[in-house]
Amino acid sequence: MMDRCLIKRVLLASLMIIIMWCVTVPPPGWGAGPLYQKTDVSLAQRLSVGESKIIELKQRVAKIELVDPTIANVMVLTPWKLYLTGKAPGSTRLILKSNDNLISSIIVLEVSPNVALLKEKLHEMFPEEKDIRVNAAQDSITLSGTVSNTANLSQVLALAQSYAPVDKEGTSKVLSFLEVGGVQQVMLEVRVSEMSRSLIRRLGVNFNYISQNGTNLGISMLGNLTKLPTQGWPGNPLVTSDTVNYITQFAGDGTTWTFLIDALKEEGLVKVLAEPTLITLSGKTANFLAGGEYPIPVPQASGGGTSITIDYKSFGVGLKFTPTVLSSDKISMQVAPEVSELDFTNAVAIQGYIVPALTTRRVATTIELADGQSFAIAGLLRDELREDVQKFPVLGEIPILGVLFRSMAYQKNETELVIVVTPHLVKPLDMTKQTLPTDSLIEPDDLEFYLLGNLEGRGEKGTETGPGASSLPGAGGLEGDFGYIKP
Repeated sequence: MMDRCLIKRVLLASLMIIIMWCVTVPPPGWGAGPLYQKTDVSLAQRLSVGESKIIELKQRVAKIELVDPTIANVMVLTPWKLYLTGKAPGSTRLILKSNDNLISSIIVLEVSPNVALLKEKLHEMFPEEKDIRVNAAQDSITLSGTVSNTANLSQVLALAQSYAPVDKEGTSKVLSFLEVGGVQQVMLEVRVSEMSRSLIRRLGVNFNYISQNGTNLGISMLGNLTKLPTQGWPGNPLVTSDTVNYITQFAGDGTTWTFLIDALKEEGLVKVLAEPTLITLSGKTANFLAGGEYPIPVPQASGGGTSITIDYKSFGVGLKFTPTVLSSDKISMQVAPEVSELDFTNAVAIQGYIVPALTTRRVATTIELADGQSFAIAGLLRDELREDVQKFPVLGEIPILGVLFRSMAYQKNETELVIVVTPHLVKPLDMTKQTLPTDSLIEPDDLEFYLLGNLEGRGEKGTETGPGASSLPGAGGLEGDFGYIKP
C-alpha cells in the first residue's frame, strides 16, 4: 500500500515538472518560424507598420512597460516570450522589469513605414526601372538609385508620397536621392537670320535773297536746312545743315539769290547671320552674347553737386536657354533669343554725351522636341512707312513752283527675322587631339612670302603627320570660304 502511494507521488511530481517545462521552455524548432526570433535585449528591434514577430528573452520578465503605445503593441506570451506588432512609424522603448520591480533591460523599438506595397507598385507601374532602391527610415521613405528620365522621376516621387507617412503639416515624408541616368548635357545650335531693307527719299529747298546795299533781304528756313547765325544776319554767313547736298548762287542787278537744296535717295540692305552654339546641363541656364556694350552716363548727386558715372548696356545677338532632358529622345527647352542694335537716329544728348537708342527683337518660348529636331521662330516682320511734308500755306500748294516752298521726306523700312533652334544630347569627345581652326595654317617661307606674296605656305597640312598635324584630310588653306571645322 505504501509503495503504491509512493509511486503516485513520484508520478505526480514528474507530471508537474513536465508541465512546468512545457510552459517555460519553447518546443524544438519553434525558433525557425518567420514570426519568432531569439534576440539579445541589448539590441534594437526593427519593425514595419503592420508587421508582427515573436522574440525570446534571455531573462525572465515579471512586468513590462511601453513608453508610447501608439507606436507599437506588446503582448506577453510567457515570461520568456514577447509578441511585438508595429502600429505607426516612430521610435519607442520597452522597459522590462524583474520580480522585485527593478529594470532588468530596455529594448528600443523602431517602427518604419511598410515599403513592401510601394516596391510592388513600382515594379508593376515601372517594370523598366530596375535601379530604384526603396528603404524605410523611421518616419520617412528613402528613394535612391537611378531612373531613366525626368518624367519617370516625377511619377516615382508622386507614387512614393502616397505611401509615405504624413507629418503634422500634412506633408508626405519622402527623401529622394534618385539620379537621372543617361546623357544630361544639351548642345543648342541656333541660327539667327535677319534681312533689312530701307528706302529714304528727301527733297527740301531753302533760299535767301539780299540786295547789294542790304536794304532788301529775305530767307526761307523750312526744314532747318539753314539757320540764322548768333552774331546776326546778313552781316554773317548763314549756318548750313549737314543734310544740304547742293548750293547754288545767282547775282545780278544788285541782288544775290542763294539756293540750298537737300535732295537725297538712299537705299540700304542689311544682312545679319549669327550661329551661336551652347552646351549646358539639364536644368541649368546658359547665356550667349555676340555683340558689345555701349556706355551710358548716369548723373549722381555728390557733395552738393552732380557727377557723372558710366554704366554699360549690352547689345548684339544674345541667347538664353534652359533645357530639361525628359527622356533619351525628348528635350524640353525654355529659349529666349534676342537681336539688338544701336540706333543713333533716336539718340539722346545728356550733358554733352550722346546716348544711342536700342532697337531690339526679343522672343521667349517653351517647347518640347526630340534630339536633333529643329523648330523655327518666324513671322517676325516689321514694315514701317513714314512720310513727312512741311510747306508754306498756299505757296506750297502751287504746282511745280511749290517745290521751292516745300520740304518732303519719305522713309520705308522692312525687316524680317527668322530664328532656327536645334538641340542635341551630347557626350564629351574621347579623342587624343582635337582639331582647331589654326591647324590648317602653314606658315610661308621667305620665298613664298616675299617673292610670291603668299600668306600661307604651299602644301596641305592635313596630309602631315606628327605633332601639330591636322586630323582633317586636305584642310590646308584658310584663304577663301571659312566656317566650322568639324571632326
